[in-house]
This record gives sequence, C-alpha cells and structure tokens, in this order.
Amino acid sequence: MGNLLKKLEEYYNKDYLPMHMPGHKRNIKLLGEKLPYKIDITEIEGFDDLHHANGLIKDIEDKAKKIYGSKRSFILVNGSTCGILAGIRSVVNFGDKVLVARNSHKSLYNAIELNNLDSIYLSPKVNRYGIDENIDVNEVEEILKENKDIKLVVITSPTYEGIISNISSIVSIAHKYNIPVLVDEAHGAHLSFMENLCNKEALNSGADIVIQSLHKTLPALTGTALLHIQGDLVKEEDVARELSIFETSSPSYILMSSIEECLDIISSKGKELFKKYENNLKYFYNETRKLQKLKILGNEIENKEYYDFGKIVIITKNTNITGKELSNILRDEYKIELEMASINYALAMTSICDKKENFTRALKALEEIDKRIEKKEPSSEDYSIIIPKKEMKVSEAIRNKIYKLEDYKEIEGKISKEYIWVYPPGIPLITPGEVINKEIIKKINEYQKANIEVRTTFDKFPKIEVLE
Repeated sequence: MGNLLKKLEEYYNKDYLPMHMPGHKRNIKLLGEKLPYKIDITEIEGFDDLHHANGLIKDIEDKAKKIYGSKRSFILVNGSTCGILAGIRSVVNFGDKVLVARNSHKSLYNAIELNNLDSIYLSPKVNRYGIDENIDVNEVEEILKENKDIKLVVITSPTYEGIISNISSIVSIAHKYNIPVLVDEAHGAHLSFMENLCNKEALNSGADIVIQSLHKTLPALTGTALLHIQGDLVKEEDVARELSIFETSSPSYILMSSIEECLDIISSKGKELFKKYENNLKYFYNETRKLQKLKILGNEIENKEYYDFGKIVIITKNTNITGKELSNILRDEYKIELEMASINYALAMTSICDKKENFTRALKALEEIDKRIEKKEPSSEDYSIIIPKKEMKVSEAIRNKIYKLEDYKEIEGKISKEYIWVYPPGIPLITPGEVINKEIIKKINEYQKANIEVRTTFDKFPKIEVLE
C-alpha cells in the first residue's frame, strides 16, 4: 500500500471530527461504503498540498520522476487535458506561432484558442484503412526552416490507434532552432516498460514536455495523469504556475493515492507484468493471422518498429460490415465493449491488467464473426488529409459575432465558426476559421452513413455555424 493511501486509512481510523470540506463528512453510516467517502479529504494538516508539494505528494512526484527519468514530474488529477493546457501555456506567449500535428486531441485546440495562437499544421499521411500514420520528419524540418518565428512543436505520439512518431529525430531538428517539443503521450504511459518500445517513448527521445494519461494504459483511476519536463527550454516554475491555473485547487486525494499505487505496482511488479502482457499480445497476434476477412492492423502494418501492439485495431474494410457494426456485434452478442469504432475499423485497448483469458475470449469472438461476415471487392478510397484553407485564427472565428446557422450540406466555401469532429478520438475535421471544402462534407456524409456520431462545438448538428 502506498504511503498516501495508508495515511488516509490511518487518519480515518483515528476518528477526527471533520469540520472542513468535503460536505459528506466521511459519514459512511449515512452514505454507505460503495464510494470511498472515508478517505476523501481536503488539504488538511499533514497531507501536503498539490500546488505547494513538499511532503507526501512531493514523494509521489519524486517516485514518478525516478521511474520515468525526468527532470521534474507533476501529478495531474484533471487528466492529460490540464497538462496539455498548462504545458503549452508555460512556453508560449499570447499570439505566438506554433507547429502542431493535425491529428491532435481537442484539448490542444482549446489551448490554441485560449492563447490566440497562430497554428501551422503537420499533416500525417493516412494509410489504406483511413488511419493516421506517423509525422514526416522532413516536413517538420521544411516548415521550421521557412518559419523562424515558431515557438513550439506539438506532436501526438502514440496516436489513438498506436502509431508512434520518430520523436528523437523531431526533437533533434526542433532543438537546432532552440524550439521546445511537447508530446501528447496520453496513450503512451506504458511505453517506457515495453521491451521494444522503451527507446521510442517521448521522454526517452528527448522531448521537453511529455504528458501521459496513467488511466488509459496503466492501472490507475480515471482522470490520473503525469506531466514530465526535462532540458533547459522549459522552466519548472512556469509549468507549476500554469498548472495552478488549469488544474483544480481542490485535488482528489483518492486520485493522487491511485497514482502512487500505480507507480508502486510498476516499480515492484512491472517487469513480471509486462513480460506476461507482451507474451499475451504475441499469442493474440499469432492467432489472428488465421482470420480470413477481418484483419488486425498489427499484422498488416509495415513499420512495426514504431507501433504499439497493445492497441488492437480490427480492420473491417473490404467486408460487409463497418467498424461500428463490428463494435455493436461484440457488445450485444459477446459482451465485449471496445474503446471506439470508425468506418473501416474498431479499436480494442489492452493493458497489463488483461489476463490471457481476456485475449482468448476476444479471439474466439473475432473468429466466430469472421466466419459469418462476407468479403467485398477491395475499394481504393483516397484517405489523404487535406488541411482546409485558414482564413483567420481559431480565437478570431469563435469570437466573431456575425454568423448564421446552415445545414452542413450547404456550407461548402464558407468559413466555419466551430469545430466539427468525431469523438472519440476528438480530432477535428475542421477548426474555426477554416474554409469548409467538399472533402469535409463528403467525410461527414460517410460518418452519417456509417451511423457514427458527428459532433460540433455548439452541438446543433446537422446545422453548422458559419461566418457571414
């Protein structure tokens, strides 16, 4: 048991009278014990303060720092989102120019809006299944050569589907221009412990700021994350200040103890757990090579050196079902709930907490479905990303008061006032200030046809707010 969790339990048993927040007053006689009320406290004497850590909480951050090898690690209880907002704000000034991978999470775009940033986008290639691939290192070099005023490079690696970019090469190029690199590694908190991927992990690859969601791929409660920094391009005190703005001033001690528990498990049992996990993945991928109609991305991908096999991407393209339909079948008939589904594929996420029986159960279901479905003639859709023309900054478009509401089928050539995306993964098809083109409308139609929900900033879809 971690020190924080142990102290929380001991404190409850000492029967202190809680004349302070939270309002449940640890009254389990009234509220029951289904939720952990008895160890849910606020910042009281002896329990440290997240935003001025010098005791128990600092010890947790020091554990993270030691395990991941950072200069400083901050624990987060508002997920990776607050880390991304704070990390970006700590190294840019209002109105700065930034280089951003287009396949970034919506929280990054919120940072662009809040800081009135001028964004230039890196466009990942898209494979034959409509899945974003890694960022082209040469494109990073070309853009930085042409734009000497860029202040930050932001990359997402690994992607939702497990594609890892060559972060070490990107960092090397950016550092030539004295530009820091922030990596949204929300889906990669486990990479440091994977035998073949530890040297592809962003912190090990030299990134200046790395944000990881512990809860996505490691045994930690939802909302727990880490922000790591290293090098001389990022100031510790600046990150701490911004976190005090974007992270709650009433952090959950339950979530913080969950972070410590997670780190302790990794420290004490990580080697054994990850060895079993990697063996289970090898078993699963070997067996799924026998599938006749469904495909598994990990068996198809060419650059296996930069791929996280823990993300099981099940390809339905060239069959008579969509990824969404596959997800529905697995849920309704097999009680297997996937992480997300798109038109041509569905995504299952795995971790060290999955037993071999879990992989066997999923495998059996896929084998049965594979026998039932039919093959279709291969199609040759073009899945390349065409970044729309930008007429104004995100913040300028959102704050523009002269706009109208129109059906999405009628807005080609108009400037969007809002984001259009599918969530998950939350990557925008268009951002505010960009011109809506026919490719965007076509993509929306495809999602509609596949019964995949399209979301917008102002939640009025199929109507979209466009600027007059």
